[in-house]
This record gives sequence, C-alpha cells and structure tokens, in this order.
Amino acid sequence: MTEHIIGDASAMRGWRKSSYSGPESGSCLEVLDGHRSGIPVRDSKNPQGPALVFATTGWSTFVTALKNNAFPA
Repeated sequence: MTEHIIGDASAMRGWRKSSYSGPESGSCLEVLDGHRSGIPVRDSKNPQGPALVFATTGWSTFVTALKNNAFPA
C-alpha cells in the first residue's frame, strides 16, 4: 500500500469533520471527499500541517472496522 503526504493541506477546500471524531474540540480528524488520489486525512487543530492520503480501499476497510467495533478500547 502506498500512502502519500501533502505537506500543507490548507489550500485544499471541502474538509469536513470525521463522524468518528469526538464531540470535544480537542481531538478531531478532518477528511476530504472526492480527492483524485484517495482520502486525505488531517488534524483539525493544524490545518496548515500535513495530511495523509490513504488509498480508498484501505480507508473503507478502516471505517468498516470502526463501525464493527473491531478495535478494543
């Protein structure tokens, strides 16, 4: 699997808070739908920071695992 890093993702528009982020403002992930290379993910507290771009299939597998509580607390 190949991941890509976008050094400064602040110029990209359309970020949304992940539905799996907590309700408190301290720990939020943002995702960008419709990117040509996959699914970019960034820390909402650092919008000028890097974003990781995951392969679409890898991201889908991860989200499905979250929905199925595959990660023990």
